[in-house]
Order: sequence, then C-alpha cells, then structure tokens
Amino acid sequence: MVAWTWRFEKADGTEVQPAVQPEEFTTQGDAESWIGEHWRALLEGGADQVRLFEDTTEVYGPMSLHADEQQA
Repeated sequence: MVAWTWRFEKADGTEVQPAVQPEEFTTQGDAESWIGEHWRALLEGGADQVRLFEDTTEVYGPMSLHADEQQA
C-alpha cells in the first residue's frame, strides 16, 4: 500500500516534530485535506513549512504554512 506522509520543517529545512501528529494517508487528497485543517496548529507548534511524500518520493515542497502565503 502506498502511504502519503508529511515532513515538517523549520524555514531552514530542519525537520521538526509536528504539534499535531498526522496519520499515514492512503491518498494525496486525504493528506492535503488534513494539512488544510491543521496548518495553523502546526505553524503555532513550530513548523514553518511542509513537504509531501508518496512513500519515499517527494511529491512537492517545501510549502509554507505562513498565513500570508496561504490560498485557503
């Protein structure tokens, strides 16, 4: 089974532990819906940006969590 996962980073790319622990997602849409719901808490918890992975392959990123750059 393919797993979609997020990597949480500071602005310099250093990995950080997320304030909200994500699950492993079975679709890209589920992963993106989750980040849409939790990005504020993640940002407040110290993550500046995220990268999305399909198993070990980076799909995209870094994507900023800062509100002035959100399209939500």
